[in-house]
Amino acid sequence: QVQLAESGGGSVQAGGSLRLSCAAISGYISRRNCLGWFRQAPGKEREGVAMIYTGGGNTYYADSVKGRFTIFQDNAKNTVDLEMRDLKADDTAMYYCAAECVLSYGGPWSSPKQFEYWGQGILVTVSS
Repeated sequence: QVQLAESGGGSVQAGGSLRLSCAAISGYISRRNCLGWFRQAPGKEREGVAMIYTGGGNTYYADSVKGRFTIFQDNAKNTVDLEMRDLKADDTAMYYCAAECVLSYGGPWSSPKQFEYWGQGILVTVSS
């Protein structure tokens, strides 16, 4: 198992940047087959933002964040980070990190069903 904890959230004006970090409180990030970041805005479903396969380093992004967000895996720090630039009001949401893809799940990477372990979430607020 792995326990995850997010940090780095907060409030920022539109056009600004934030870097979220997800630390493994127990267990090792590098031993998970994949890592991801999701978000959930009020009244909306949780959606995938970015994902990385730890083996090959392949990354995937939601269309809405491509070119603005970057997911990083830092094995030395045992973290998976999300660098967010040019933030927009629509990026306002609770952000969750996730680890370990469910191998039996055959759906899209951006579905919450893809991941087994979750952090508690951290709020990001972007004001316009």
